[in-house]
Order: sequence, then structure tokens, then C-alpha cells
Amino acid sequence: MDLTSASLGIKVVNTRGFNSTAPVRILQTIDGVDNASPSVNFALGNFLGSSELDLRSVDLIFGASSAFYGPNAFNGVIKMDSKDPFYTKGLSAFIKSGERNILESGFRWADAIKNKNNQDVFAYKINFSYLSADDWEATNYAPIDSSRVPASHYAGFDAVNIHGDEYDAAFDLNKVAPWSTRGMTSFYRNGYQESELLEYTTENYKANMSLNLRLNPSQGSESPELIWANNFSQGSTIFQGSARFRLIDVRYLTSKVELRKRNKYFLRAYVTADNVGDTYNPFATAQKLNEAAKSNELWASLYTDAWLSNFGQQAVELGYPLLEIINGQPVYDVEARDAFFADPDIQDLLASWHRQTTAIVNNSSEQGTSAFLRPGTPEFQREFDRITSTLTSEGGSKFYTNSEVYHVQGEYIFNPSFFDKITVGGSFRRYTPDTRGTIFADTTEFINITNQEFGLYAGVEQAFFNDKLTFSVTARVDKNQNFNWIGTPAASIVYKPAENNYIRFSFSSAIRNPTLPDQYFWLDVGPAIFAGSVNGFDSLLTVDSFEDFALDLDADRLEYFDIDPIQPEKVKTFELGYRTILWDKLYWDASYYYNIYDQFLGFRVGLDIDFNELGLPSDVEVLRVSANAASQVTTQGFAIGANYYFNRYYQLSSNYTWSKLNTETDDEIIPAFNTPEHKFNVSFSGRNVPFRIGGIRSENLGFNINYKWIDSFLFEGSPQFTGLIPRYDLLDIQVNYESVSYTHLTLPTKRIV
Repeated sequence: MDLTSASLGIKVVNTRGFNSTAPVRILQTIDGVDNASPSVNFALGNFLGSSELDLRSVDLIFGASSAFYGPNAFNGVIKMDSKDPFYTKGLSAFIKSGERNILESGFRWADAIKNKNNQDVFAYKINFSYLSADDWEATNYAPIDSSRVPASHYAGFDAVNIHGDEYDAAFDLNKVAPWSTRGMTSFYRNGYQESELLEYTTENYKANMSLNLRLNPSQGSESPELIWANNFSQGSTIFQGSARFRLIDVRYLTSKVELRKRNKYFLRAYVTADNVGDTYNPFATAQKLNEAAKSNELWASLYTDAWLSNFGQQAVELGYPLLEIINGQPVYDVEARDAFFADPDIQDLLASWHRQTTAIVNNSSEQGTSAFLRPGTPEFQREFDRITSTLTSEGGSKFYTNSEVYHVQGEYIFNPSFFDKITVGGSFRRYTPDTRGTIFADTTEFINITNQEFGLYAGVEQAFFNDKLTFSVTARVDKNQNFNWIGTPAASIVYKPAENNYIRFSFSSAIRNPTLPDQYFWLDVGPAIFAGSVNGFDSLLTVDSFEDFALDLDADRLEYFDIDPIQPEKVKTFELGYRTILWDKLYWDASYYYNIYDQFLGFRVGLDIDFNELGLPSDVEVLRVSANAASQVTTQGFAIGANYYFNRYYQLSSNYTWSKLNTETDDEIIPAFNTPEHKFNVSFSGRNVPFRIGGIRSENLGFNINYKWIDSFLFEGSPQFTGLIPRYDLLDIQVNYESVSYTHLTLPTKRIV
């Protein structure tokens, strides 16, 4: 398991590799309800989930789990269950505070009403929680991992957390005649620090309620139960995915009706709606602020003119070579040029010239343009407000969603004489996204996107040889409207050779249906448009061939490729494990898994270009298109953990995990593994430890000391957010004390003789 932070308010859990801040390969549920957004189809951690006061349990299921949990239970399942108001009653509240101005508080109230037979018949609960904090500020001004130039480059570079300074071919003069540039190679436009484009405050509200009715109260917990539950969440924070996003007043609402009988059946129906409020893209905002002053093409032209007019001749006088004609032949002194750029004094001078040239261009208002929009000025604020309040589909950077997902699922457990248990179930889901062209290709009122899927499953479980051997097998089939039927079988054998010893072997499989973004994306993030490929793409140009074409406009250099319609991902998992208890004190568990992935979902970058009658490009769109990998990928891993309990109060624990991407491939589509190969934890803790200070004696002291070590690994997000995570370790120490007091109220009594 890996924990990734998309921001202070969003903690993302991933399992078994291919981790990201958008956890599309793990299913997260709360009381059986998928916690994923109806628009982007992944959960924002617990930002839109359950209050901790109402959380009863969290089960983390590793590996492919589609057989019972359906599509998208690909690498695992986070199954959260809330507290039942029939069993956990009363008022509870909490408040927390910490650094970064963290303040978190909440309350829970639950109670039950009895009938005339003194049986609980109706129960209810309400929850509310609030979180506010100052998020971590993004202040990494080093070059991005894929930067074309180093940090020492005299004419700037593309910094990680400065937006608007990205590479543009118009700024690159490395492919033009060197004698004409007079000291220019490539230059970068100044952008905006991220802190100038957004606030780092985080706020989160969560509220939920549940009404539970027992249809046959005399049966107690075995009674059929009718439940109506609602969850509402609203929050503002930062989200880092393929780009940085400022989430403002994001709202989610889930309403569920369920009929269930514990360990027998359930029939559940719910709807989830989302709305992204005033969310915008700071990355695109910076680019549009620059474009509002001057287009990149005009800025490059003005920069070149200003450089040549003011500093070009000085560069020549300092040794920058020009083209010479010797014996009737053109000759260019490459060695002299290289020596010019190698001189550190020249580099300092070039850097000064670059700053002066940039200032000249930024302050100019030629050809009806405006000066650089400086943060803090009224001009900047007016343009910033206009861009961030205008939808991306209309030229701004604001998003819009008003989307829903409707889900119905049911399950029934049979206990016939010839099997221990037979489980059958099914589900149906329908998506109705509405993004007004800001995220999907629903660009007009006449283009409505809907998507639906359904599945059926059945499982059998049987024990043999006095419960020493337990065998189970499950089969499931799923159908999405855009894809064929797909089966996901699973089987397991658990052998108990001796008391408290278990050997397990399992085979499981899973699918991940392409998300709505994978299918219908049309999201302009600035340098590129993220495009879904439910229908595929024809005749896209490779970036390299177009750059070669730009040298001499030779159309024979152009290379085209097609992208097939996207298909679901598939995984097959084999797992072997052993668990035992020794001396009633030592608990340990070891497991090994091997995964085989097919049709991995990733993306390819291509150009969609229109050429005019002269063969020149007239309209260029850079597309990042969802696509399946052609290569098969395998991963494997091993984990071992042990807990040792001693002296009644103390526990010593340790665990180690090894995770490995086996496949060495140059397939550009394979998603980033983003997982350390080695990591381990060691902890020492105590619970209800007795202690005595003077005349005070208590048994309510607890503590935990935990050491964690994580190996270094490469985290690949987008080109802007890719880099090496160094090896690191953490030491956490916790001490807690529970104060328990009782108040006895004695009422006056009257003795009657």
C-alpha cells in the first residue's frame, strides 16, 4: 500500500503499483456506495467521504477483485463501513489543531426508538465535520525533469512551479541558421509563480444522515432493515494530477436507499451528483494571461527584433562568428561559436541582455498589444477574474460539471445442503455527465454523453476434511455499452494443516473499464488537449517528424499514425500466502503475488494539423490521446509482517514490502509504476499501560514509536510534475492518555411508613 498526497486535504491510497494522485485502479466504497466522482471516476481520497467519528471499519483488499466488486476493483478495494445507529448511540465530538493552521472538528449524534415491546425499531444518526488548513505551497523553481536546458541557461527555463514559462517552438532558434541569431539559441518567456495565481487555503465540510427502520424488530440484528442515507460534502483545496487545479466549492451529494438482511441479502440503489463550483486551472490561467498581453508568436518576434537591434552587434564584437565567404565558399566557424558560449563572462553578459530584452518586450504595446500583466495591478486582477470565471470551452480556465451516476445493485446468499454458501448478485450503472465542453466533448447542447454498464456474478464456497480445506470459486461477466462482454473469474484454496496455520493460494482477475475521461475527454490544459478515444483517431502526426518537417518544409518527412478505439484494461493475479500464530504471542503473515496486465490504459501524443493550399500548417493542435498499450506488463511483489505481544501491554511489530515492475519496455503508453521497490516499518507500542505518579495510579496510558524507511523511486506524473523521490525515512512518536471520570447523581428520597 502506498499513500500519495494530491494536497494537504486529499490523501490517496494506492495498492500494488502504478500509483498516481488519480487512483483509478482502486475502488473506494462507503457502506457499499462507490465514492468516485461521477465526472472523473476516481475518489478524492476521503475529502468527500465519511467523518472519522462515524467510521466503524476500513478493510483494505489487495489485488484484482472484480469478481465480487465489479469493474475498477483492479488493484484493490478500500471498503469503509460507518457506525450503525442501532449499536453506536449517543453524542460524540472531537477537535484537533496542528501546524499549518490545521483545525478539524466534528460531532456525531445517534439514537434509537423502541416500540411498545421495548424493541429497537427505528434508529437515526447525523454527522458533521469541518477541516481548515493552509496547504503546502508549491515553490520549486528548478527546471522540470524533461527540461531542454539546464538551470544555468542564460535565457531562462521552464520551472516546475512557474506557469506560463513553458517551452514553445517559436522561442527555439537552435534549428535556424546560427550566424543569423547573434547569441540567441532558445529563450523562455517569463511566467507567474503559482502563489500569484491561487490561494493555498483548504476547507472541507462533510455532513451525513441515516434513517434505519427494522421491518421485524423482534428479530433484532437479524431483522430485515430499510435504510435511507444521504451524504453531502463541500470543499476547496489544491489538486495535483496531470496539471495543478484550484478546487473551489466542489460539492458532492449521495442519496441511498437500501433493503438488507445481514449476511443474507441486500438491494441497494443510490445516486451521486457532483459540481466543481468555481474550480479553475492555474496552469492554463498563466498561459492565457500571457496571451492576453501578447501571443507567443508575436512575443518571439518582438524578442528577436529587440535582441538583434540592441545586442546583436555587441555579440559579434565579442567574438560571435558570422558567415564568411572563403574562396567562393560559405564557411561558418562552429568552434568559435562554441568558444563564445563556453566563456563564463559571456554567459553572464548574455543573461543580462536576456533580462533587458524581456523587459523591453514586456513593456511594449506594439501592434495593439498590452504590457505584461503584473500581479497586484488592477489590469492583472481584471484579466485574472475574467479568465478564471470564463469556461475553458469559451476561452477561459474555469471548469463546469453537473453530473450524476445512478447505481442499482443486489446480492443474495443461499445456504443449500450441497454447498456451504452460494452467492449471486448483479449491478447496473448509468452515467449522465454534463461538463459544457470544459472536460468532455459535450461541447453543445445537442451533444449529450451517457454511458451505462451492468454485470452479473455468482460464487460458491465449500469446506472439506473437517474444515481443513476451503475452496471457493467466483465467476462474473460485465458489459459496458461501448465494449464487449468480459469475464473475470476468481478461485482460491485455503488449507489449514494445523491449528492457527493457514496456507492460501488464489487466482483472480479484474478489468478496468476506461473512465469517462478516457472515453470522452476534450480538456484543454494549455500545451495540449487531453482527448478521449472511444472512437479512436486517424492520421495523427508524430511530434518528431513535424519538427523535422519544419526545417525545410519537406512533406516526405511527415509520419502519420492511427490510434484504435480504447479498450478495457485487464489483469490476472496469482497469489500465495501463509499465516500463523506461534506461542499465542507471535502473529506473522507472508504473501507473494504475480500480476499480468494486458491493454494497459495510457496515452499517446500526436499532432492534428490542417495544411493550407501552399502545404503550410494553418491550424495545429497537440493532442494527448487515451490509448491502450500493445505490450504485456508483469509485476511481482512480496510482503511479510509480524506482531509480537508481550507483558500483556506491549507490542513489537515489523513489516517489509518488495514491489517490482518486471517488464522493461519502451512502450510510451505503459503508465508510470511510481512505487518504491523496498520499504519497511518497525514499531513499538503500548496500550492501557499501568503507571503510578505519587498517589495517582492509572491504566489509561498509551504510546507508539514507529520508524519507516522508503527506497528512492521515480515518480512520473505529467512532464511538468515528474522527478526522483529521494530515499527517506520517518520517525513518529505518539503518547496518549485517556481520562475517564464518572459522575454519580444521588436524588433525595422520602421514606413512607
